[in-house]
Amino acid sequence: MTETTVNSQTLPAAVERFVLHWGDLGGQWGVNRSVAQIHALLYLSERPLTADEIAGTLGIARSNVSTSLRELLGWSLIRRVPMMNDRRDHFAAETDLWEMVTRIAAGRKEREIDPAITALRLCVAEADGDAAIGAVARERLRAMLDFTETMERWYGQMLHVPRATLARLIRLGGRIVRFLPGRGEP
Repeated sequence: MTETTVNSQTLPAAVERFVLHWGDLGGQWGVNRSVAQIHALLYLSERPLTADEIAGTLGIARSNVSTSLRELLGWSLIRRVPMMNDRRDHFAAETDLWEMVTRIAAGRKEREIDPAITALRLCVAEADGDAAIGAVARERLRAMLDFTETMERWYGQMLHVPRATLARLIRLGGRIVRFLPGRGEP
């Protein structure tokens, strides 16, 4: 097994590669690189880690680690884990992938979709009462609101679908269309 030393901690090459890649992906998703790297490290860790261990392993400033841990706690992607005879906070990641994705989706909905729907509703109401807004703009605003509300309803419905059923639906992919009336195989 190839191992790399990051500061004073040793990580297997595959773990280091995952942590670095997850950090890069986080940046593309609008998440701070350090937050994503800490999440990746905790996700792969076999035991809860302290903030000092995380800082030492990743070579990140302790203050940055603290801020990143608070953000991950806010997303409910990690939790504090009490350890016998140790007063320091230890942290562990949610390791159930379905739960992790569900929490991320809920957080994104709350932070992005809900405010978008509120803003779109306001825009549609204002546009309907403003003669200076053309019919095309009004119709496009309504279409965007309708689409966003439809996706929000779909999201709410999917929360109640059992995981095993949802997994089967996802694996079906586009083939599910054949089960809809009047539709053929894609």
